[in-house]
Amino acid sequence: MTQLVHFELLEGHIGLITLTRPEAANAMSVQLLQELAIILDRIHGDPAVRVVLLTGAGDKAFCAGADLKERKGMSEQQVKQVVQLIGATVAKVEALAQPVIAVLNGVAFGGGLELALACDLRMAASHSKVGLTETSLGIIPGAGGTQRLPRLIGIGRAKELIYTARRLNAEQAKDYGIVEYVYEGHELLDKAQQLALAIAKNAPLSLIQAKVAINQGIETDLATGLKIESLAYNALIPTEDRLEGLLAFQEKRAPQYSGK
Repeated sequence: MTQLVHFELLEGHIGLITLTRPEAANAMSVQLLQELAIILDRIHGDPAVRVVLLTGAGDKAFCAGADLKERKGMSEQQVKQVVQLIGATVAKVEALAQPVIAVLNGVAFGGGLELALACDLRMAASHSKVGLTETSLGIIPGAGGTQRLPRLIGIGRAKELIYTARRLNAEQAKDYGIVEYVYEGHELLDKAQQLALAIAKNAPLSLIQAKVAINQGIETDLATGLKIESLAYNALIPTEDRLEGLLAFQEKRAPQYSGK
C-alpha cells in the first residue's frame, strides 16, 4: 500500500508533513486521514519538532477536501463515520502542541480549507484558491469550518463565504484574513521555512504555552482568558529555558534553548 502522508524533519527543528496524493488532488481518503493522525500523535510535544509545516504534494492542490469518489459507494452510516473521522483528524492538527503553518501550494476546498483553518498560520501560493464549497454540494462544512472561519474572519464575512460557496483566489483570501502571506509558488516553501525558523529559534515550551493561552483564552471572557494566560506563564517559571533566556540576555548572546 502506497504511503499517502510523508513526514520529514528539516534543519532547525522544523517538521514537514506532506499529503502525497497528488493524482487525487490530495483529497482526504480514509487511509490518508489515518496516516495523518498517526504522524500527529507521534510528533505531538516532541522536543525535536518545534514548528510544523503542513503542505500537499505537487503544485495544484493543498487538499481538495473529502474524497467524494470514495464516499459515493458508502452507506449513510459510513458517510457519518468518515465525516467524524475528518473532524477528529482536523481537531488533532489544532490540538498539536507545536505551532503549525499551513503551506497552501494549490487549491484548498471544503475539508482542505477546514484543515488549513485548524493550523495556527496560513501561507498561500499566488495561484491557490480556497473556499468552503459544501453548500453547493447539498451539505455544510462538517469538519469545523462553520466554527473556525467565523472566529478567524468574523461572523458576517464567514456567513457570506459559506452561504455562497464562493471560491477566493490567494489575494482575496489574504484580504479576508484567511491567509497571512501570499508568495509565488516557487518560493512558497522557502518562505514558509524562513517563518518556521524565526519561530523555532524561540523557547519551545514558550511556544507551546503561548498556543495554549491564545487558543483556550479566545474561547472565554477576558477575565477567564487572563487566568489561562497566568497559568500558562507560571508553567514556564521553573523551566531551564527561562533561566537560559535571562542569562543569554545578560551575556548579549543568542539563547540556546533545550525545551526543558
